[in-house]
Amino acid sequence: MQATTLNPTQMHLLKMFSFNNSEDYSREIQHTQYFQERLDAESDRLWEVGILSHNRLEALRHEDFHAKH
Repeated sequence: MQATTLNPTQMHLLKMFSFNNSEDYSREIQHTQYFQERLDAESDRLWEVGILSHNRLEALRHEDFHAKH
């Protein structure tokens, strides 16, 4: 049998799955993916209507959201 070398992504996934293999963790991952898809869709919508742009993202990058106003 020939040995196969895993790439870094495969190694990361193996480590991640070995961390917690409970059913609760599986559900959490599924919910995370669901919310990421919703976030992506909303980001696309905001970009299409002009609320988000390269300039706005650059301004947000320098914003201190932890500062008390």
